[in-house]
Amino acid sequence: MSKLAIGVMIFPTHTTIGPKPLAEALEARGFESLFVPEHTQIPTARTSPWPGGAELPEEYYHTFDPFVWLATAAAASQRLRLGTGICLLPQRDTLVTAKLVASLDRLSGGRLLFGVGAGWNAEEMAQHGTLFSSRFKKLEEQMVALKGLWSQPTYAYEGQHVRFEETVSSPKPLQVEGPPILIGGETDHTLRRIARYANGWLPRARHGFEAEPNLARLKQICEEEGRDFSEVSTSVFGAPSDLATLERFAEAGINRVLLPLPAAAPDQVLKKLDLYASSLTSLLN
Repeated sequence: MSKLAIGVMIFPTHTTIGPKPLAEALEARGFESLFVPEHTQIPTARTSPWPGGAELPEEYYHTFDPFVWLATAAAASQRLRLGTGICLLPQRDTLVTAKLVASLDRLSGGRLLFGVGAGWNAEEMAQHGTLFSSRFKKLEEQMVALKGLWSQPTYAYEGQHVRFEETVSSPKPLQVEGPPILIGGETDHTLRRIARYANGWLPRARHGFEAEPNLARLKQICEEEGRDFSEVSTSVFGAPSDLATLERFAEAGINRVLLPLPAAAPDQVLKKLDLYASSLTSLLN
C-alpha cells in the first residue's frame, strides 16, 4: 500500500475558523495539507446552475482571497502544504497570478500546490471579462504561460487569449519550474489537459469516486498523450473519511485525499478535525 497523504478542504469565510488556528491545529495533528477554494464575487443575477445541487451554499458568497488566506496559514506553520482548490484561473490576470503564486511559494518555503480550474459560473466570469465559451482554451494558455514565467529568465507569450511581450517575472517560485499544477474536473477532456499541461488531477468525490477505474482512465489518456503516468498525482477533493475507503484509495494508488471541514464556528471545525484525527490515526502517523 502506498502512503496516502491526508489533507483537508474548507471554505475560508469571516464567520468560521481563521487560517492561523486552523494551520496550527492541522500541523499538530499530522495532517499533510490545507486546501481552499476561490470565488471573488457571486453575481445576484446568477442563472448558471451550481454543480452541487439546487441551492448555492451561503459560504460561496463570503470566501476570502485564497492567496491572502493561505499566506497567513503559511506563517503559522512549518510543514503544512497549502493548496488552492480551485483557483479560477481564467478569471485572473496571468501576470499578476504568476507573481502571487511565486511569492506565496517562495515565502512558504516551497509548500504551495496550485489547483486550478475553468469554473462553472458564467455570470461571475462575465464580470471579469472572461467568456464562458472559451474558458478552457484560456486556461490551457495560462498554464503554459505561467510555467514559462516561473522557469525562464525572460519570457514572452502569444496566444489567442493570453499575450505579452518579453518580460521578467521575479522572484521565481522556490519549487523548480513552479508549484505542481493540479486540475479540477472529472471529464476525459480534463484528463487530457492534465496529461498535456499539468502535474496532477483534483477530482471531486461529491457523487462517489471509484479509484481503480478512474486511475485506469487517467493512465490510458496519459499513454495516448505520451505522458508518463507516474508523473501525475491524484488528490481526491471532498473525499469520504471512513478508514476502509481510504485504505482502498491508497491500495489503488491515490496520492492524497482532502477531507471536508464545515464552514462553521471554530469549535465545530476543531471538533470535526479531532474526529478525523482519532479515526485515521494509522494514516496520519
